[in-house]
Amino acid sequence: MTFPVEWQWGIGSLLAGMAIGLFYFGGLWWTVRRLPQVRRPALWTLSSYLVRMTASVGAIYLVSEGRWERILILLAGFLAARFLMVRRLGAVPAAPSKGAVS
Repeated sequence: MTFPVEWQWGIGSLLAGMAIGLFYFGGLWWTVRRLPQVRRPALWTLSSYLVRMTASVGAIYLVSEGRWERILILLAGFLAARFLMVRRLGAVPAAPSKGAVS
């Protein structure tokens, strides 16, 4: 069975969106995990954000070729990657802060 070219672009865009999402949210997870060890956490967080955002937006721009349909499919893949990472990594319970009432 052969798919029309538009379906192939749609599947490719979805997979590319998932890859971009894995890069973005994986980088975010890595950045947060490293925060306790870095000297300047604000600079670390800002630098990580700029690298992740620039690479992600650039990749979306290149893959979409300016077509809004592809951008929507890319963003769906991006959000699917976020959903999968949250399910896989799970939520980490926050440690109670000092003076917190239980």
